[in-house]
Amino acid sequence: MQLAPQHGSYTAYRDAVLRAEELGVDVVFNWDHFFALTEPFDAAHFEAWTVLAAMAEQTERVEFGPLVNCSSYRNPDLQADMARTVDHISARATGTGRLIFGTGSGWAQPDYDAYGYEFGTVGSRLDDLAEDLPRVRARWERLNPPPTRRIPILIGGQGERKTLRLVARHADIWHTFTKLDDLPRKIGVLHDWCEREGRDPAGIELSTGYTVRGFGPLLEDADAASRLYDLGFRLIVPAIDGPDYDLAPVKALLEWRDRINGA
Repeated sequence: MQLAPQHGSYTAYRDAVLRAEELGVDVVFNWDHFFALTEPFDAAHFEAWTVLAAMAEQTERVEFGPLVNCSSYRNPDLQADMARTVDHISARATGTGRLIFGTGSGWAQPDYDAYGYEFGTVGSRLDDLAEDLPRVRARWERLNPPPTRRIPILIGGQGERKTLRLVARHADIWHTFTKLDDLPRKIGVLHDWCEREGRDPAGIELSTGYTVRGFGPLLEDADAASRLYDLGFRLIVPAIDGPDYDLAPVKALLEWRDRINGA
């Protein structure tokens, strides 16, 4: 699931992370913004990477990460070092880290304006991301100590000319907010890019999400999860908002997951 770090106290957020792990959720994501994304926009909000470091220490089993890190906000070598450090914090129990490095090119102009980052254009931000990703990987190889595992890279987005090419080139996981009925075509575009990049598309895990409230659901009918599964999606991410972080809507999805897995 994605727990939005907005509209509530940090104590409530921490409690929600622990409850999610206890429920049996596989992955807990936050997001990388500086302000609330839904009304009230001036509500409480917390920064992504410091929250991720706390999640690494507080949890024992779940994988976790930003959905997604905004590559514009931090030098790519610093991003790599932060991710490696959080990876090590999360490895305290087993020796293997649990961080998923979700990243993207950014889109929320109020963040850029308030914190003094150049907003640019959709194209320029994607070009920057294309330059940043090899630097992140290269820095991971030089750090001492290195990451505890090959940190999975998740790329969020669905742009067909640039984003999906970056997915084919760099990603272990592709996360999209594409409407369900358009997903087969988008997957076809990704496969085309994989062929051009010499990449087996089977090596890219498919991920999508929906919001329980706030943006409107992507799961529009009762069998949508099964339809996503049939399309090859193995990471389905409901988003839960504060201040109360009601996890009840996730329980049915977990029950469906366990039936599919024969648990």
